[in-house]
Amino acid sequence: MPISLSRFAQRLPGVLLLVLAVAVAALAVAAPTSAQSRDVTRLGVSVGGISTFGVIVEYETGAHSWELNVGTWSFRDLSASLIRRWRLSDRAVLPTVGLGLWGVVAWVPGERPSGVLVARAPIGVEWQVIERSSLTIDVNLNRALWVRRADPDDELPLNRRLVPLPGASWRWHTR
Repeated sequence: MPISLSRFAQRLPGVLLLVLAVAVAALAVAAPTSAQSRDVTRLGVSVGGISTFGVIVEYETGAHSWELNVGTWSFRDLSASLIRRWRLSDRAVLPTVGLGLWGVVAWVPGERPSGVLVARAPIGVEWQVIERSSLTIDVNLNRALWVRRADPDDELPLNRRLVPLPGASWRWHTR
């Protein structure tokens, strides 16, 4: 029985996320080995992506890193993201991909706190502008996994579309 176009459209975001996860895993295995000798802690600031602005702590080991980004959209919310990032080259300008989770909690006076948990896949480039400083520009592909709305009577189904959000960050090597 052929699949209908509407059923295909409903399954497309999940299929794309699966393809992206497989691609990230394949690229991580094929990551260059020449960058594997460095362990670096970096601090940074970000705009866009998970918040209007935020701060980043990143631990880089070889061609991979763990990145924690904490920020806010409007000072009535807290946004945090933890991702595993892979660098696919060891040149001055290098492509990066990542996979992780992003959570947001928001408080509105007189209402219960609301929140969302999102799967996040940043795809971008990193450019070492000056020694020990880098500029990263990403497009983050996001897909909602769970939501708690401020209105307890709001039972609308979760929107599962892939949502692209651009972001940029400046990072400094601490050692």
